[in-house]
Amino acid sequence: MKTIEIDGKLIGDGQPVYCIAEIGSNFNGDLERAKYLVDLAIKSRADAVKFQSFITDKIISKKGFESLKMGFQANWNKSVYDVYKNAEFPRDWHEEILNYCKKKKITFFSAPYDIDAVDLLDKLNIPVFKIGSGDITWLEMIEYIAKKQKPIILATGASSWREIDEAVNTIKKSGNKNLILLQCVTNYPSQLKSANIRAMVKMREKYDCLVGYSDHTSGNIVALGMTALGGCMIEKHFTDDKARDGPDHPFAMDANEFKEMVQSIRNLEKTLGEKKEIYHEEKDTVILQRRCLRAAVNISKNEEITREMIDVLRPAPKDSIYPKFINEVIGKKVKRNIQKGDYFKWNMF
Repeated sequence: MKTIEIDGKLIGDGQPVYCIAEIGSNFNGDLERAKYLVDLAIKSRADAVKFQSFITDKIISKKGFESLKMGFQANWNKSVYDVYKNAEFPRDWHEEILNYCKKKKITFFSAPYDIDAVDLLDKLNIPVFKIGSGDITWLEMIEYIAKKQKPIILATGASSWREIDEAVNTIKKSGNKNLILLQCVTNYPSQLKSANIRAMVKMREKYDCLVGYSDHTSGNIVALGMTALGGCMIEKHFTDDKARDGPDHPFAMDANEFKEMVQSIRNLEKTLGEKKEIYHEEKDTVILQRRCLRAAVNISKNEEITREMIDVLRPAPKDSIYPKFINEVIGKKVKRNIQKGDYFKWNMF
């Protein structure tokens, strides 16, 4: 059994799936809107809200993207540089949002994309670090975060096994053992046919750590599949309105969808269990649907039972004889008269 504690809550084996509302850039540059989305996430039963801590000039090269626009970014109606600039989560907002989340009793954390951001989040004593898929090969950064000795959530989108190996080994060498790996497909939105949830299971087997999913597909099917396969964490982008301007709104879950996802996960968790037994609600079913041995004819005292004298019929009272014992009953003599339709009991012989 593996568990990790984040902000006083246990996550992992035997615990409810941890549901993260990725607000990211969807606050659209408005501090009050960021707080509003936190409130919505709480109503949607999220366990945590997540932001992204970057400064545009420390995450992308303006020159590098001036002649490069491909993949999901090809659909942006602004330059890559401007989109990132508009999506920045100002450093001087971090503490205010953190305190707001504390007041509202929801966990706040963020993904740092430069060393200063790591130090800021560490100073604010956030309970966990998230490392995005795009930084999985930046081992210097991973090591710096790992040495803070706080739990790490590492996304593995667009990554090879070798790259995951290197990142995980870097974290382990730091002495940090509190790692959750997230299967991820880094396209926005990503396709269901690429989801490959079982890769998450293989990561757990290979690295002996907790696993989950950072999901960019539509709907909650991946979240439910992940839950059924033993994942402990789901991260989904979160918005109040998919029609808003911004790169992450269209594929994000709105508040109603997120709440429905969480409820579906909680319902699924109830169905999983671990035991195989006769459950309380089946007590009557054992009697109603099982068969027992019954007299096919009237039988006189001291008469020897033959196969022709036995019917195998429902219901099967608790003291009846099950069909698997039919050969033990054949050949026995009854101690008293038995009416046709009566069920056999061991004390009749």
